[in-house]
Amino acid sequence: MKFSVSREVLLKPLQHIAAVVEKKQTKPILSNVLIVADGNGLALTGTDSELELVAFIPLDSIEEPGQATVPARKLMDIFRSLLPESVVRFQLNEQKMVVTSGRSRFSLGVLPAEDFPNLEEDQEATKVHVAQRALKKLFDKTAFAMAQQDVRFYLNGLFLELSGRQLRAVATDGHRLAICDYGLEGQNFQHRGIIVPRKSIVELSRLLEDIDDVVTLSFGTNHLRVIYEGFVFTTKLVSAKYPDYDRVVPKTGGNSFVGNCEQFAQALSRVAILSNEKFRGVRVHLSQGSMKMRANNPEQEEAEEEVEIDYSGDLLELGYNVAYLLDVLNAIDDPYFRLTLSHNHASSIIQGVEQVDATYVVMPMRI
Repeated sequence: MKFSVSREVLLKPLQHIAAVVEKKQTKPILSNVLIVADGNGLALTGTDSELELVAFIPLDSIEEPGQATVPARKLMDIFRSLLPESVVRFQLNEQKMVVTSGRSRFSLGVLPAEDFPNLEEDQEATKVHVAQRALKKLFDKTAFAMAQQDVRFYLNGLFLELSGRQLRAVATDGHRLAICDYGLEGQNFQHRGIIVPRKSIVELSRLLEDIDDVVTLSFGTNHLRVIYEGFVFTTKLVSAKYPDYDRVVPKTGGNSFVGNCEQFAQALSRVAILSNEKFRGVRVHLSQGSMKMRANNPEQEEAEEEVEIDYSGDLLELGYNVAYLLDVLNAIDDPYFRLTLSHNHASSIIQGVEQVDATYVVMPMRI
């Protein structure tokens, strides 16, 4: 194997590959990146055995084709340290990959490419075409509600539901629920749902950009594959049944008010300064034309703030985890939100006033 490539061309793909590769691996080869050089250019592959990322880099010429695996993070650190616009030369000599640029020379250990694992695509997969911008939006509006290291392992991921002409993303940790829909023009699918692991969603969110380029989602039985220009991302799925989230969403109406997202978030953040650091609880008092927010802590300190709102419903008092409310307000892509609830102990439904593609349910807490 022998080829040359610009530092700028390879640095970004290497950074994405290194993010996928785990630092601590039981198998040494999983710490490596697979480099394949052939007539089509370069293909870089990184995996942790649960998810896989392949980056394709076209090159004008390859002096000698070949393949090998080298330590991913060491190679990325080498590229970061080189001067911008540097030309980097790779040459495989027996059991070493020699990387040179200018007066710098590095000799990296290699492992056999034949031992590198790969995730096979399911043969009978359903392919869905989505704008990259829309897929990123689905993740940004819901992923924050995923559980972290919950014993109910099926909550440690994002539920992607395909039905008719709609793609839906759902996330919950048992205390809050986030739902976001995307309409699929010219496509009509049978119902199916998959659970994508948390790490895969986090890495995909980093990879996706706010552009209109089309992404192909390949829904398989055991894998999800995401294909777009220059990259192929494959992840294993969580093998479990996702809970019936729809029954958590309150079906009856009730008291509601409209508020300014930024104003409400700022007021909550100020009050939360003196909340209990462990439980992060804030009391919300609703009365005609007014909302009062209060928080206190074990040191007997207290914060209070009042916000004028257009509200004429029942007198209500609720407790919320302030972090849950702030996460929702930050996810709403609308200047104003509408909060609806029926009584003091009911879950609250929060939506944007104009952008109603996302729905959030926040459970109350006892304070």
